[in-house]
Amino acid sequence: MRSSWSEPYLWVHAAGAAVLPIFLELCLLGFAVGDPILPAGLEVGLVAVIGIAPLLWMQLFRPFYIFSLMVFALKPESLTVEQRRILSLFKMQESRVLAAVTPVFLVGVLWQLYRVAPVAATVAPFPAGWRVLGLLIAAIAFLACNLFLQVSVSVARILLLSNAEVAATEPFPADKIRQNFTIPGIQVNQILPPVLPEAGS
Repeated sequence: MRSSWSEPYLWVHAAGAAVLPIFLELCLLGFAVGDPILPAGLEVGLVAVIGIAPLLWMQLFRPFYIFSLMVFALKPESLTVEQRRILSLFKMQESRVLAAVTPVFLVGVLWQLYRVAPVAATVAPFPAGWRVLGLLIAAIAFLACNLFLQVSVSVARILLLSNAEVAATEPFPADKIRQNFTIPGIQVNQILPPVLPEAGS
């Protein structure tokens, strides 16, 4: 078994892709509010930029810190050497390429949602005159789509690496993690219990 497969935080964030349909449905409902007030390309483009730009910047320059859950994150000083190797893998060029390519797929999905949105007009959450609010809802939902998919794709890449590739990676310096990764939430010493028992127990 690959060593990375025993890291529960990787599996938790890989599973985040499962919520993607929920946020795509919210995009659809947002687009279904009222009639277009701008050309189709411009409306979709605005939603796409709001949904992609912040996450793309994050993944390129300060990747999401995957040793976190909900409102808690492991303190960088609490990470094991293996966990710091995993962080180094998120800073490699391959991860940046994935971060740039992943939104292209979602933009294609977004355009299809925009095209079929009139079909959902009868279940739109707001009156027809609230088109701007509908676009805002679509943009926020699309931002969430990008977050969950970007992180899941990045994690999937790590899970597919061999033990030799992971072991050959230099651990990321603990004192540089905070300025190089986006760490959400309150920092604590432990969130999940260790998967494997301590040596000698």
